[in-house]
Amino acid sequence: MAKYRVQNPKTNEIEKTYENITSDELEQALSTADETFKQWREKSYEERAEVLRKVAKLFDDKRDELARIIANEMGKAVDQGDGEVDDVVEIFNYYADNGAKFGADEEIPNERGGTSIMRKIPLGVIVGVMPWNFPYYQVARFAAPALMAGNVVMVKHANICPESAEAIEKIFDEAGAPKGLYTNIFAGHSQISKLINDDRVQGVSLTGSEGAGRSIASQAGQALKKCVLELGGTDAYIVLDSTDIPAAAKTAWDKRIGNTGQACTSNKRMIVMEDIYDEFVDELVKIASSYTEGDPLNPEEGKFYPMSSRDAAENLVQQLKIAVEEGAKIHVGGEVTGKGAYFTPAVITDIPVGSDSYYEEFFGPVAEVYKVSSEEEAIEVANDSRYGLGGAVMSEDAERAKRVADKVDTGMIHVNIPQARGAELPFGGVKASGLGRELGPLGMDEFVNKQRFYIAGSDSAV
Repeated sequence: MAKYRVQNPKTNEIEKTYENITSDELEQALSTADETFKQWREKSYEERAEVLRKVAKLFDDKRDELARIIANEMGKAVDQGDGEVDDVVEIFNYYADNGAKFGADEEIPNERGGTSIMRKIPLGVIVGVMPWNFPYYQVARFAAPALMAGNVVMVKHANICPESAEAIEKIFDEAGAPKGLYTNIFAGHSQISKLINDDRVQGVSLTGSEGAGRSIASQAGQALKKCVLELGGTDAYIVLDSTDIPAAAKTAWDKRIGNTGQACTSNKRMIVMEDIYDEFVDELVKIASSYTEGDPLNPEEGKFYPMSSRDAAENLVQQLKIAVEEGAKIHVGGEVTGKGAYFTPAVITDIPVGSDSYYEEFFGPVAEVYKVSSEEEAIEVANDSRYGLGGAVMSEDAERAKRVADKVDTGMIHVNIPQARGAELPFGGVKASGLGRELGPLGMDEFVNKQRFYIAGSDSAV
């Protein structure tokens, strides 16, 4: 089996295979990227913005084709794929519109007679290692700010997303980007290690699993290279009260089932007050039970879609089996059906505190629910995690929700909304959820040299 392949998760059939890049091809690609950087770094922000706007326009124009590609590769319903393209268009335009402001020199007041300036200078070739769950959005989050800052990028996409990976590179080519500005590489792990250790590469960004993050961080640290890591999460979703429990459960469920539950910021741990817990769980079970298999190319309300691969679905079944052995209860779902990667949406409760399953990430359509009796207990459960990516606190008393949210240890926390989205909002976590930030003004600060530039004045001390 070729390492890079299109394996339709609806049928589990391999439809297309791709060869890995050779060592000679990789060297040529890196050499081209390095040479392109020398010219790209000299471009004005306005010139860089022109390319990014063309990329955004082409994503918009090709949205139907792009959505079909990822439906076929990793099972995303085309309406959700269309929404993903919306995010990509927004991100590229956002950095095109704001890059000059974010990258501008900043004068630092001093009393030494001279002029002190902090400059943001691009670093060079930046390697991106990207995941399969948001094949376009994740790339945009990494590439748009890095390119606007004056860097060039080489992208290793997920092994099951080669067609979308090629589509992105073709968009850059069609936008008139210089060859080497954005390079797709069908590389293996050893080749990524080689790139990280090459002096022409100045940084690496990974979105992926905790294990992959530890490996990349170790290699980057050994090579003294900057890295940004966006890893897993077991985001807490605290429900403090509700006078409309069916609606509250539906809101929580809609967040959890998005992208078939395969999102780092899914509400993977629903923490619910005991006075509404039983009804809340009953409503989740009712909703999950009503779902039937759907076709990603023809999405409908009340349908669930295949996970990214048969292996991913079977691994999730095994995770649930272990949780039950540890004492948990599955109320509905949790089975793989047919030959593809369809996994019936599940609701699980009573996972014992301190068990292995309690600390694991269930990356799929699994609503994991915990009963608590006080705000303090809710906060304790929320923070009892190795991860710290996002989370939300829901209450009809906004002040109560804000009070609890203030105590949750995450990179992102929300009050009375499952998750806020937008190119202007910084994204990232703490603890085992990674380090660094993407999006917003902070996104352009990651892969730059913040250089102190000092010009002596007439009375500056020698």
